[in-house]
Amino acid sequence: MVNKNIPVRIAGVGYCVPDTVITNDDLTKLYETSDEWIYTRTGIKERRVVAGNETAIDLGLVAAQNAIAKSGIDVQDIDCIIGAASAPPKLYPPLSATIGAKLGIKEHIPAFDMTAACTGLIYAMQVARGFIHSGIYKNILIIAADNNSKITDWTDRSTSILFGDGAGAMVMTVAEDGVDDILSLKISANGAIGHYIETGVPSQCCPLVKQADEVASGKILMNGKEVYKFAVTTVPKYVEECIALSGLTAEQIDYLIPHQANQRIIEAIQKRLKYSDEKVISNIRYYGNTSAASIPIALVEGVEKGKIKLNSTAVLCGFGAGMTWGGAVIRLRDGIC
Repeated sequence: MVNKNIPVRIAGVGYCVPDTVITNDDLTKLYETSDEWIYTRTGIKERRVVAGNETAIDLGLVAAQNAIAKSGIDVQDIDCIIGAASAPPKLYPPLSATIGAKLGIKEHIPAFDMTAACTGLIYAMQVARGFIHSGIYKNILIIAADNNSKITDWTDRSTSILFGDGAGAMVMTVAEDGVDDILSLKISANGAIGHYIETGVPSQCCPLVKQADEVASGKILMNGKEVYKFAVTTVPKYVEECIALSGLTAEQIDYLIPHQANQRIIEAIQKRLKYSDEKVISNIRYYGNTSAASIPIALVEGVEKGKIKLNSTAVLCGFGAGMTWGGAVIRLRDGIC
């Protein structure tokens, strides 16, 4: 007897961003720059950041509540939570478990975080897909949330212009109608070039032993030129491979929803696929790079603003520190956001 994979439904997607807005003009108070200089290089005009005691946990909680509400699934029926967080407020307890408790989930369900930086949502989707396909779990909540502003070096013009804070969440469940919403999904990594983007954990050796030569600052370090070259050469081809794996053609895909890292990178992917502006969802202008949260934020906001019509297909693609990258071709059912 051949075991068939249990089909997956993407039941709900939600997001949350902080209220505080930092514009390009605001950044001129920190160092020599201008709105024109930043916008022409990145496509970013402003970004949202947490303030005071606000953290990615607060953002992730709201995003999760929104996704669960859209899914129509009772919060008590969630049986696994996966956090995609590369800049959480704490290394542990995990963001996923903390938010699970705040959601009031009564059962002692598994909750864990995984670090794939800006590709985190797609990595988490692959793990959740495997769990559901195999029948291990039925209703999985993914929470992609980061407060990058708290690990950004605000004296470094090359990185601080890029990042913002935000959270996205997705509920994946068993497709009772037998129709799988994930047509294809691939993830990859190359640790040999991981130094292109890195963030160390501040630490020190035991005082009784020889001390390390260097202590990590805990801030984001990035080689922007190499990241750009990697993205424009790797991601477009990978997206094409994901589309081919789905059994569709590029023309049959209704929307491209890429990670919002740099408008020039988005345009490079768009050019490779020969997509019109109407098919490409970009909101980096208003949020900057929100890491793993950028794809769900762009998806839900795209629906809210009428740029995305549901009962359609979309290709998601992400890339980030690791270096990691991934893509997925999915169905967007009516009512998911």
